[in-house]
Amino acid sequence: MKRIIVGITGATGAIYGVQILEALRAAGDCETHLVISPWAEKTIVLETEYSPQQVKRMATFCHDYRNQAAPIASGSFGADGMVIAPCSMKTLSGIAHGYADNLIGRAADVMLKERRRLIMAPRETPLNEIHLENMLKLTRAGAVMVPPMPAFYNHPVSLEDIIKHHTSRILDLLGIDNSLTRRWGDSFCY
Repeated sequence: MKRIIVGITGATGAIYGVQILEALRAAGDCETHLVISPWAEKTIVLETEYSPQQVKRMATFCHDYRNQAAPIASGSFGADGMVIAPCSMKTLSGIAHGYADNLIGRAADVMLKERRRLIMAPRETPLNEIHLENMLKLTRAGAVMVPPMPAFYNHPVSLEDIIKHHTSRILDLLGIDNSLTRRWGDSFCY
């Protein structure tokens, strides 16, 4: 069974974190550890039809954002990967500079120091030089940047199609089989 940490921050795009949790639950063989920032709770209410409590129930375990003593704050915990989706520029900056003042930042720091998979879905536009430098710094440290950028070769017909495609790409990076989207090479793409 894979252990996956999911962090949801207050950036717009809370549905990405929700969709990832749903997909990991549907995949089976995944133990999920969720951390939701205080601003993410507000964004979930503003942008989705879910309540923060509903989202928390999607995870196997939910940890308090302020609890630096949670199991996921230690390298000995043995998580297989972590996804931060969406990832605010504040969170990205904190992680890039080793400022782990909350559990999302600390868990991400652990993933980097233990050389485990850290996937970040930064959500901001346009990007300034500081944002780009922080992303480059984290990429060099081993993180994978997966900003929500829609693909059109799969002919999406709804916002849900676009969200599922991005979720599928993240699951691929975690090594989790899924069929959330049609892939390049399927007969419709030629």
